Amino acid sequence: MRAKREYRDRTRTQVAVLDALVDRADEGMSVFELRAAVEVDIDELETALSTLKEDGLIVVESGSSETVIKPDEQVIPEAPTDEDDDQTIGEWLRDRFPF
Repeated sequence: MRAKREYRDRTRTQVAVLDALVDRADEGMSVFELRAAVEVDIDELETALSTLKEDGLIVVESGSSETVIKPDEQVIPEAPTDEDDDQTIGEWLRDRFPF
């Protein structure tokens, strides 16, 4: 599942983080799981997480053994639609070319 359309105009890394978190919205993800899912270096991931946290789009829950990151409720689509599967030309270009 992908994050809502209104949150897809962010940097490529931020969108990838949101999409990965939306896929595992219930259990959340650790930083290590996110790094593996998004496939970026730790500095780029840290910057994306910091920006998303400041904007209120992710929730960080610190437990006794590890920190879990979850998407904020506003980012999660209510129900998957056919529109979510259609990729716009801008999204296609963004995936193909590193802007």
